[in-house]
Amino acid sequence: MRIITLALAVCALAVAAPAIADRGGVPNGGNNGGENGNKGGNGNSGGGGNHSSSLALVVLDPDDGGANHGEQVTFEVSTTATDKPYVSVSCYQDGTLVYSASAGFYEGYAWPWTQVFTLSSNAWSGGAADCRASLDYWDGRGMRSLASLSFTAYA
Repeated sequence: MRIITLALAVCALAVAAPAIADRGGVPNGGNNGGENGNKGGNGNSGGGGNHSSSLALVVLDPDDGGANHGEQVTFEVSTTATDKPYVSVSCYQDGTLVYSASAGFYEGYAWPWTQVFTLSSNAWSGGAADCRASLDYWDGRGMRSLASLSFTAYA
C-alpha cells in the first residue's frame, strides 16, 4: 500500500510539474518565524529579501476544534514572493509516511478542488499522525519553501 501511495504522489507531481514550470519566485526563501496557524498549527512567516509569507491551517469539519484522521482541511495562504504558491502536506505515523498531497493556491489553478485535503489514505487506516504543511514556490530549478507549519491529525 505504501508503494502505491508513493507512486500516486510521484505521478501527481509529474502531472503538476508542467503546470508549475512557468511559476516565478524568489531565491533563498526561508522560514523566519511568525504567525500561529489556526486550530493549533504553528505557521511561520518567511521569504527572502522584502517578501513575506504565512500559512495557516483551517479545519473544515471541526467537531472538536482540531484536525482529525479522515477530516478535511485547507489553508489560508499569503505571500508576496510569488503569484503562484503551492501547499504540500505530509503526515507520518511513527516515522512512516502515511499521507502526502499538494495543490496550487492561486487563482486559475487547474485543480482547485485539490486545495481541500482529506486526511486519510490507504496507508493510513486510523490513529493520530504528525503532519507538516509547507508553503512553496517554483524557482525555475525546483520547489523552495517560504513557510511551514506542523500540526497533529488526531485519531
